[in-house]
Amino acid sequence: MRVPRLVGLMAVDARQAALSRGLLVSAPDRPDFHLAVVDHVVRQYPQPGSEVPRDSVVYVWFDFGEGEGGGGVREPRVPPPPHGGVQRELDEPGRLHVVLGSP
Repeated sequence: MRVPRLVGLMAVDARQAALSRGLLVSAPDRPDFHLAVVDHVVRQYPQPGSEVPRDSVVYVWFDFGEGEGGGGVREPRVPPPPHGGVQRELDEPGRLHVVLGSP
């Protein structure tokens, strides 16, 4: 049996895709995996396309491990934008610009 690609699928679809190919699914990070519906698979083992015997277990994870994925650290921009917002807007080249700020 070839292992299907389960990454990106919702839990309910991942279970169905594996079962339709004679494979079982387990989620080490979700003890309530049988109840999960809309969580998305972010990792799997064995990798898609691997050859495994029928009734093998495919492990899936719904959370990235420590140090993987995520949005990273949000730091303040340096230097900050100038106070007062946009001071002028430039027109097409060759035209005059319009001053938007107050005097």
